[in-house]
Parts: sequence; C-alpha cells; structure tokens
Amino acid sequence: MGVLERIYFFHREVAENRFPNATTIMNEFEVSRATAHRDISYLKDRLLAPLAYDNYRKGYYYDDKDFRLPFEESPRLLFFLGILHKLAEESGLSSLKEVQDLKKRLGQLLSADSKKLIDSIYCERIEVEYFNTEVLETIISAFQNGLALKIIYRKVGGSPVKRVIHPLRLINYQGRWYVLAYCELREDVRVFHASRIIEIEVCRKKIEPRFCSNINTDEFLEKAFGIFKGDNIKIARILFSGIAAEIVRNQKWHKNQQLEETADGIILSLPVADLPEIMMKVLQFGSRARVLEPPELVEMTKEEIRKMYEGLEIEENP
Repeated sequence: MGVLERIYFFHREVAENRFPNATTIMNEFEVSRATAHRDISYLKDRLLAPLAYDNYRKGYYYDDKDFRLPFEESPRLLFFLGILHKLAEESGLSSLKEVQDLKKRLGQLLSADSKKLIDSIYCERIEVEYFNTEVLETIISAFQNGLALKIIYRKVGGSPVKRVIHPLRLINYQGRWYVLAYCELREDVRVFHASRIIEIEVCRKKIEPRFCSNINTDEFLEKAFGIFKGDNIKIARILFSGIAAEIVRNQKWHKNQQLEETADGIILSLPVADLPEIMMKVLQFGSRARVLEPPELVEMTKEEIRKMYEGLEIEENP
C-alpha cells in the first residue's frame, strides 16, 4: 500500500471523529508502529493537518473542522491524472523518466477503487511515433534554458543538413512530435519533425529575440489546417455524404472551418496551406468525400486516385 493511501485513510478516520491512532493504521494496513507514526507525522508536518491528540479517547482529532487534503473532493482530478499518464504513453513518451515517475506517484496516490477506475480506461492512437527520447529531452532543456539548438535534420527524400534553430513551440500533432523554430539557415520559421532529427545538441547562445520577438506562434500554427504551414493559404471545400457526413459533422478540423448543409450531405470549408496533407485526409473517406475547391486540389486528388487505380490493375494482371 502507498503512503498516501494510508494517509488518506487516516484523514478520513479523523474527519469522521473516530479518533484514530497509530494502532488504527497498523491494523488496517499491517505495517509497523514506526511506519504508522511516520505517516501521522507526514500528515501533520508536511500536509499541515491541524492534528490534536485526545488523551481521554486516545486518538487524534482536528482543531479545524474545515481542513481538507489535496484532491480529497476531486476524484475527477485523479481521473484526469490517470488520463494524462495514458496519453503520455500513447504519445510515444512512455520511456521518459518523468512519465515513469508519474506512474509511480499515481500508484501511491490512488486508492484501490481509483486504480480500478484508471485501469478501466483504454486509449489507443494509430500511427504513434516512437523515437529517441534523448532528442525530446534535449529540446525540453533548450526550452527551459532559452537556448538555441544545433541539429542535423533530414527531410523526406533529402540529405542530412546542419541547422541552428531557435525553438518557439513544442507540438504534438496526431501522435507525432514537432518543433516550431526559427531556422538560421532558411532565415524563417519552420516546423521540424522530431523523428527526423539525426543529431542534436544545445548551443551555448541564447535564443535571440531579433529572430523570434515578432513571431506570433499561435497565429502561425492556427492559420491553416494540419501541421504543414505556409503563406500560400487557400480555402478547401469538400462535400461529404452518407456516413462521412455524419462523422465530419461532429468533428473540428480547424477553428475557422465552416459547415454547410446540402441535399447531398455537408460541405466543409477550411483554410489549407499544404494541399497533399488535406488530400490524404480526404482520401480516408473514399467515395463519400468529393473535393470541390480549389481547382489544384481537385486535380491533385483525381491524379492520386488514377494512380491508385492503375496500381490495382497492375496487381490484378501481373
């Protein structure tokens, strides 16, 4: 049993005027007298409980009847902490020391009933990306100390390139980790996929305000759908029908999206900067999604479907 479980038990006994003592803890949890006294001291000295001893009843009571322990009346907060731990695991962070510490502390904090509740939660993300946690730890260190980073970064289909970046935001998008940063090489803001960072180290120089002070990161991240941003923003309009319409009607793809009800389903309109990204999202809905605008996205989607069909024909007629 965790020490906090024993303390919460003892607190409830005191709050309900049962005048518990060290023997109460010993009998309930089968611990030594020394352990029971340490628990009572922790409650009084560390958690500042207004404990007083009644010599006649040979037990403890509270001088202040309004005293409450942290989380005592917030089981939903404990539930949230459990969710937070599970989401950390599903974000590829299960090997981080901090996540392991959270798991250990939760084990000490939760009662047996609460543990059953947490164990009943099942979280699953597809395409969760696991990578070298040293990369993330180095990025976190740079944020904490306001330092730039030296990285060797490899884009998809490209060669590794050395860069010095000034980190602005750490992003988790669809189970993948990214860093929004000012890139000295490109002299502009870029989004770096953490799993594509081959080498990383913290620089001695501070993040320079001249690179970052005029950048509104929220505005940059929120101006278009998806993780890939840019200045060439277009409004995409997609018609969803049947089951797809029912699904999308209850989803939020972007804060500035608009939904239009039609006889054929619903039309989703939203700003996009990267056409391939929105195209891949739309293709998940198959024939129940049809791109209406912009024309470039319409043609790109048609070409992708044509190539997919040709690939099927090749497999069927080897």
